[in-house]
Amino acid sequence: MHHFQINEHVQLRFAKEQDIPLVLRFIRELAEYEHLLDQVEVTEAALGKTIFQDKTAEVIICEYADKPAGFALFFHNFSTFLGKPGIYIEDIFVLPALRGKGLGTIILSFIAVLAEERHCGRLEWACLNWNKPAIAFYKNQRARPLTEWTTYRITGENLQALAKSR
Repeated sequence: MHHFQINEHVQLRFAKEQDIPLVLRFIRELAEYEHLLDQVEVTEAALGKTIFQDKTAEVIICEYADKPAGFALFFHNFSTFLGKPGIYIEDIFVLPALRGKGLGTIILSFIAVLAEERHCGRLEWACLNWNKPAIAFYKNQRARPLTEWTTYRITGENLQALAKSR
């Protein structure tokens, strides 16, 4: 279960270690699209450790006409209310020149199949509020925004301070 031919032009596959530079390139291109490139600190070594040694995250590569076209990076979370694992999509990205060919739908649908096969209760991700094309795409996939929840985050020095406060 590592290569999936979707149609004559599209295939999906789980990333291999030799894909780490490609994954980093996609992360950087996504960050550039989101106007967040200055926040990208990840290295190839860190990606390799996280994905292939620690197995904390998984990556799907989408290829169109035998060339890399997009990716998704995701990991499992858990719903105490459902008593089931879930999948959280950290990143999903299709190269701008290849948008409109249904690749995003194919990637998202594939992760939904994984969620079903793994007996997950939900599939979740976050989207920047200004990203109207992505919001329209997600709504078209029957996803709904969770407006009653606010995401909180602690990073850097604040995370270190919290860890030291015990």
